[in-house]
Amino acid sequence: MAYFAVQYTYSDDTAELDRVRPQHRAFLAMLTDGPLLASGPFVDAGQPSALLILRAGSVAEVERHLDEDPFWEAGLIKGRDVTEWNPLIGVFAD
Repeated sequence: MAYFAVQYTYSDDTAELDRVRPQHRAFLAMLTDGPLLASGPFVDAGQPSALLILRAGSVAEVERHLDEDPFWEAGLIKGRDVTEWNPLIGVFAD
């Protein structure tokens, strides 16, 4: 199993983001029983965005999980960059 860093870039439609956010957060909370280790928005990034850290077997596996995100399904994620990450120091280091 590998670690993956995922950066979401959100739509500028704040009203729709606010409407769907409860379902988005409930979905992410369910993933903490599986591949999701941490998630949260960037602060003062200029563009609404977030970082997610997951553990999975492949990029495709991460994408399959995140395809069910209500924000993704509603078209509120403009960018989703999935990158394998190799933590060497800290709580995620093996």
